[in-house]
Amino acid sequence: MPHSQTNKNIWIHGCLLLLWIVLGASLRFTNLEVKPPWADEWATLVFSLGNSFLTIPLEKVITLETLLEPVRISSETGIQDVISNLLGESTHPPVYFVLNHLWLKLFSHPENLVSLGLARSLSAGLGILAIPAMFGFGLLISNSLIAGQLAAALMALSPYGVYLAQETRHYTFVILLVIASLSCLTVAVKSVKKQQQIPISLTLIWIVINSLGVATHYFFALTLVTEILVLLTFFLKDLTSRSSLTSSSHLPVFKKKWRNIGIAILGTMAGCLVWVYTWLNIPDNQLTDWTSHGNHWSSQFYEPILRLTGWIGTMLVLLPIEGTPIWVTIISGIILLIILLWLLFTIAQYLKQQSGSAENLLIEVIGKYVISAMVLILIFVYFGDRDLTLAARFQFFYFPAVLMFVAGVFSYIWQNKSLSRKYLVIFTLLIGFAGSLTIINNYAYQKTDRPDLVVPVMMAAQKLNPQVPTLITIVHKTHEQTGEIMGIAWEWNRLLEAEKIAEHKEKNLPWFLLLHKDGDAKAHLVTESLHRNLALLPRPLDVWVVNFAAPPKLGKQGCSRDQNFKKLRAAGYRYRLYHCD
Repeated sequence: MPHSQTNKNIWIHGCLLLLWIVLGASLRFTNLEVKPPWADEWATLVFSLGNSFLTIPLEKVITLETLLEPVRISSETGIQDVISNLLGESTHPPVYFVLNHLWLKLFSHPENLVSLGLARSLSAGLGILAIPAMFGFGLLISNSLIAGQLAAALMALSPYGVYLAQETRHYTFVILLVIASLSCLTVAVKSVKKQQQIPISLTLIWIVINSLGVATHYFFALTLVTEILVLLTFFLKDLTSRSSLTSSSHLPVFKKKWRNIGIAILGTMAGCLVWVYTWLNIPDNQLTDWTSHGNHWSSQFYEPILRLTGWIGTMLVLLPIEGTPIWVTIISGIILLIILLWLLFTIAQYLKQQSGSAENLLIEVIGKYVISAMVLILIFVYFGDRDLTLAARFQFFYFPAVLMFVAGVFSYIWQNKSLSRKYLVIFTLLIGFAGSLTIINNYAYQKTDRPDLVVPVMMAAQKLNPQVPTLITIVHKTHEQTGEIMGIAWEWNRLLEAEKIAEHKEKNLPWFLLLHKDGDAKAHLVTESLHRNLALLPRPLDVWVVNFAAPPKLGKQGCSRDQNFKKLRAAGYRYRLYHCD
């Protein structure tokens, strides 16, 4: 190819990659601060600031300012506070929280409440970096610029990717590490197939990436297990080949090409051992109890499989399915089903046509990885009493592999099929873009907690009796419930500031009460504590009972339920109003 033509191709592909990066950045930063934080995001905010949930008083009426104190920037906290509070109160390793701490301290002013947009911007920025990372990964897998471009485009437009990037959580960072680790796996497999040894420098890089991944999220270990399963297929094939068994001259070659891969595995295990003790001594396993859902061999057998299929589908395409009229949801569902069936048909055709190919890393590495990851999740569901399909975010460890596999299939179509089939590739990308718009406009993947739906109702009730103080109470088990009530406080404060009610702000702020209940504690103890605290407050008083895992029995305190505000529900909240005269 002439030198000028080469330069032209580089320029075109560079501009196209820049387009995907700009599109991906626009999607990830649009409406970044609009959605309210939910319980897990509150945990990220509090621990990243080096603060603790334990500073919030329980069994005692507190002010909004006291409740939000753990998300106030302090110049006195440091990295050591981040690590100690996180390991003492939560279930996550510290790497991302330390990064977020440095990020927030760099751009924040002490004594101010943390900026939600700033906190989420780190995750969004890391999500953007995944776009060129996928381009490089695609180029490595297939030696094709087109495959790299399609991988970058799928990552930029992925609804699932946008959803994770708009949360102040560690998933986009760990996705980058998954891409890096899969790239090392690809190079290792290439070396094995060429009867070569991987460089020791790559071995060390692979160990560092894997160790960092586990230090960011414990579920990165699923990436490591899946990679080992893929390597095991190549190892067994190599081990049982006739040449390895019959010819002594092949034995040194066999040992040489697998030696550094073995070092990488052992080094990774050593790098992860430091976290085994921490993981086994997680202080409060109630935070993960919700993933235990008993026997799935009964009538619920197909539910995890359907959920898993749905999460994988949203990695590629999505349309409005939440907060919309039922007919919109139905039409969106039908369109998505048609697209997914077309994708499955296309992938099946691709696999059939490539079944005789001896050199197809897309199938041999990425295809095996995706299948192994899905089998691993279902093993947890049906044999391990842990349903990892209950949350979309747990699917992060095979997300880049799904995109890479589809990009490889699309690349084959683009280079070998008719124009009509190319239009189907373009249509899929457009539906992916529409899905990302769906995410940022809150018509899918809505937050688990929706205080933005709860607080306007409470404020409307308060305006009916503006002189009557308001108490909001919740039963506390873990910092998850603390996050839920902090969400109400945050939204209340935000709405007051938006309405510019400064001069009467103190009169419009509610009080809060967190009543602790241990897992085996009697419910009546919570009720008695509620009554004791109510006896200390002035009357009249309006009491909002939120997610109350105990009978309030407020009739004994001279309180009556408001029939206009009873049994209200929103995502993450069940609440009702009592008037105490």
